[in-house]
Amino acid sequence: MQAFISTWLDPRLVGAVVLTWSGRLLAALAIFLVGRMLLKMLSGRATYAMRRVGVDDTSSRFLSNLLYMVLLIFVVLTAFWTLGVQMTSFVTILGAAGLAIGLAFKDSLSNFASGIMLVFFRPFKVGDQIDAAGVNGVVESIGIFNVVLKTPDNRVLNVPNSLVYAGTITNYNAESMRRIDLTIAIGYDADIPQAKSVIAAEARIAKSPTPEVAVQDVLTTVVTLAVRAWVSTAEYGNVRSDLLERIKRALDKYGLAIPAEQRSLSALTLTAGK
Repeated sequence: MQAFISTWLDPRLVGAVVLTWSGRLLAALAIFLVGRMLLKMLSGRATYAMRRVGVDDTSSRFLSNLLYMVLLIFVVLTAFWTLGVQMTSFVTILGAAGLAIGLAFKDSLSNFASGIMLVFFRPFKVGDQIDAAGVNGVVESIGIFNVVLKTPDNRVLNVPNSLVYAGTITNYNAESMRRIDLTIAIGYDADIPQAKSVIAAEARIAKSPTPEVAVQDVLTTVVTLAVRAWVSTAEYGNVRSDLLERIKRALDKYGLAIPAEQRSLSALTLTAGK
């Protein structure tokens, strides 16, 4: 027993072990930290290079993130190898644990697969306004596991890729033109052709397809007009708001609005018709 203690507590042996393992630990830590820093720089360079050759922002961000994750795994394996872990044994352990890891991270794997499908099929891109997974916002990024949306009130939403890809996606920016649909009520005795000319006077409305102003319904006290006008997608919100204001002012100016004594009756008529 004394010989065993004297052997293993030999200061020279303990010092050699401490120096060896501390050196390996510091080397592994340096490999991981420096490697991760270099990978971030490489990922940024890759994104810049892909944009220079014409790859769009959505694909370049996704591919650079994927490149970062793959190379990070290589850096981690190198750090373990520096610690003295045999790679053959390490890979064997990973293979044996693969099924358990797959089951534990099935949601993450589903999100990863859905992210690839979103980038491949391109139902939307960065900068588009979409409805997906029950939320609405502008796409900030499509990551490996989630889509980042920013709402009109400046909230940031992280939505799992699987929820986005599995549901219905409404892309408001997919086409260059959008149609404004309005229902306008005018007085029963109003001049309908004049009302149509007032509504169609907005300069930002596209001439083709031809804007439509048609009688939609003739009720007891009001006539409803259906307005269908095509505008640039980028100007949709502003044109719709301005068009409503222009119509209100014009109807009042030319005496085409619903008379005050008819408003309560028309409200009752519309409520009863629901």
